[in-house]
Amino acid sequence: MNFYEKLSGRIHIRDIHEVLLYVEGNNERKQKLYELACHKEDTVAYHALWVFTHFDQKESEWLAAKQDELIDSVLQCEHPGKRRLLLNILFKQTFANPPRVDFLDFCLKRMLSKEELPGVQSLCMKLAYALCRTIPELLQEFKATLDIMETDLLPTSMRTVRKNVLKAMN
Repeated sequence: MNFYEKLSGRIHIRDIHEVLLYVEGNNERKQKLYELACHKEDTVAYHALWVFTHFDQKESEWLAAKQDELIDSVLQCEHPGKRRLLLNILFKQTFANPPRVDFLDFCLKRMLSKEELPGVQSLCMKLAYALCRTIPELLQEFKATLDIMETDLLPTSMRTVRKNVLKAMN
């Protein structure tokens, strides 16, 4: 299968399933797909990342070894759609304790940014909670940040995520 050709045009969920079946259990094919996730053409990179968001738990373990690379990518990513997909992939992973401070700072900043898409804000809030929950001091600061957020100004999705995170903290 020519990944570049497959991912350079419009793709549908059946195309994603076809790629998933093709790469299943084959690390070499997954690596080729992963290289396209960093491609200079946004469409190809976006579609490759979209495929990775559909990996099952077993296949996602392969991506866990690339966590630092994925974090570096999201920290530098200018494309909001690719940023959301990268965050979605990272959300499915377990993080080291202590967490990467640069990634935690990124999540805290982006969850409060009015310029950011609500999907990215929501994922950043969930990820910030995941990164803070094992360290009581960080968790306390994170909760204080959530408490001072003006909920009336938040989009519905952010209010819901905030409410669910606070509920999980209790």
